Amino acid sequence: MPARNPDLSGHTVLALHPHPDDESIFTGLTLRRLADAGARVVLVMATSGDLGEAFVPLAAGETVARRRLRELEDAAGILGVSRLVLLNRRDSGLPGDPANRHPSALCAAEPLALASRIAEIADAEGADTLVVDDELGIYGHPDHRMSGLVGSIAGELTGATVYRMTVDREHLHVTAPGGHLVHGAARAAEVEFGRVTAEIGLAVTGDAAHLAAKRAAMLAHASQITPEHLPEEGFAAAYGYEWFRRTGATPGALDLLGNAHLISGALTPAAG
Repeated sequence: MPARNPDLSGHTVLALHPHPDDESIFTGLTLRRLADAGARVVLVMATSGDLGEAFVPLAAGETVARRRLRELEDAAGILGVSRLVLLNRRDSGLPGDPANRHPSALCAAEPLALASRIAEIADAEGADTLVVDDELGIYGHPDHRMSGLVGSIAGELTGATVYRMTVDREHLHVTAPGGHLVHGAARAAEVEFGRVTAEIGLAVTGDAAHLAAKRAAMLAHASQITPEHLPEEGFAAAYGYEWFRRTGATPGALDLLGNAHLISGALTPAAG
């Protein structure tokens, strides 16, 4: 059954992500559904992902950062993003990497100063909902952890409802063992990833059109994600849900989507 979208006209959602492609991997369904429902979607990207390895040849004179930002613009268009804001921090690399200590690295930012900048953007846009990493950084990456911290502070500064993104590792263990990109990212960082089902309050799903948009947005990041990473068979099992933990008691735009809620450890379609 197609996912039913309410009228979210008048709502603005600000999504903060550390690297180009994170927006598609972890929130592609959610952003596309919000846009389809009439919400204004503002995507704030903290870094250009300049330390990422390119899986495709770069053009003469093209840097990884420039290529990834071009791919980000393409993906943002597919996902219905109304405004893309670049914070221009430096990619911090994996945990323990010397790049963590670079003064321009995202993980070396002063949290309150960066959160204040995000809050200014949110206030200027009238954002009532923020989407940020959770405090574990999904898989412990220092940039994801910092994004979660500054996003949480920005939520406190603005009073917006905050949804903290994660993944359900128990769900993925059953439906797509090893089949989600977060598995490889966690292995590279030598860390655990995600949360157990009982810790997660909300899961967003979508219909075939939403899944197709998410896959297209992920593939737009061709320097980072190849078709071999995303076989059509099994894509829905690995990427058909996006998981969040809401901070605060006030429901925000994601609660209004008509999502799938996590109830007693089982994914059950919500009424409405």
